[in-house]
Parts: sequence; structure tokens; C-alpha cells
Amino acid sequence: MATEAFEEIAETFEFLDDWEDRYRHVIDMGKAMPPLDDAVKVPATKVDGCASQVWLLPKIEGQGPQAVFSFDGESDAMIVRGLIAVLRALYSGLTVAEVTKVDAQAELGRLGLHDHLSAQRSNGVRAMVERINLLATKAIAAS
Repeated sequence: MATEAFEEIAETFEFLDDWEDRYRHVIDMGKAMPPLDDAVKVPATKVDGCASQVWLLPKIEGQGPQAVFSFDGESDAMIVRGLIAVLRALYSGLTVAEVTKVDAQAELGRLGLHDHLSAQRSNGVRAMVERINLLATKAIAAS
């Protein structure tokens, strides 16, 4: 299960044969995201387990399993900011029930990211995915 926005990224990656071009594309996606307000860069939005500073701010519209999930995020590392943009494309617009069913590892594997990220970056992506799943699970439970 992937959003249209994520499918567009996957298609773009198919055209970019060189990993350096893909890397630049991910960084450009991160640069295109609006920055988070410093007021929301608090411990509650900070993602532990990332080598760089990462904040994810959920936006959940509606109630229960059909509530629509999206989030904003930021990092002090350009590539991680780009990875946040990729995750936003993967999850934003799904219901919270759908978010919990996304196989992020498989979807990101389609982009070849695992082959080109350091172990620390891969752990950071895993930590962000875990936080996203936790946010979605909490939203379902709160209904």
C-alpha cells in the first residue's frame, strides 16, 4: 500500500540511474519542506534513536480508525530531512488504520534506500517509522 505521492517518488527513482542523483533528489525534497516552528521542537515531538535531531509533528483529522493521518517534520541533517519528506509521501493522506498496515521497509526497499544509507541512518528511519506507527495506534485507541 503506497500513496500516489510515494509512487511518484518511486517512478522518479527509476529514471535516476545514478545513486548520487537519487541522493540529491531526496535532499531537494527535504529542502522543499517548510521548517517546523521552534515552539514545537520539544521532547514530545523529538524522535529518539536518530543520530541527528529529528522532530515529527502529527496531524490527525477525524476520529477512530478512519481518521486521516499526516505529519510535518524537521531534522538538522539535510539527508534526514529528505528522508522525512519521503516518509511524508509514504504516509500522509492515509487513514490511521492504513498507516499501521504499511510495510515501510518493503516500500522504502523499492527505492533502494537500505543499500545506500549508513547503519545509523537506517536506524533513524526505523525509529521514525516506529514513531509514526505509535502515533497512528494511539489515534485508533483514543477513539
